[in-house]
Amino acid sequence: MRSELLRLVAGAGGSSAVVVDERRRMAGRGAWLHPSEKCLALAVKRRAFGRALKGAAGTADVERRITAGTQAAVTPVAAATTVQPESGSEN
Repeated sequence: MRSELLRLVAGAGGSSAVVVDERRRMAGRGAWLHPSEKCLALAVKRRAFGRALKGAAGTADVERRITAGTQAAVTPVAAATTVQPESGSEN
């Protein structure tokens, strides 16, 4: 399912970094990736980010996000937080 995938974009300002688009609304061309270390390793090995995102190659932000997501899935959450929409249009 698409809702399980991470949207990735090239960093702003001509940066070669690949950035996770948490809200899935950043401008520009995007690429999609399963949030797993295995899929990230395969994408890096195949140099998929450079092709999909016009030369972007730095994956540190993506690695941090996937590692944090893996740890969050293993670690139980003490209390759930309530997320409020940024504007009234999401109601």
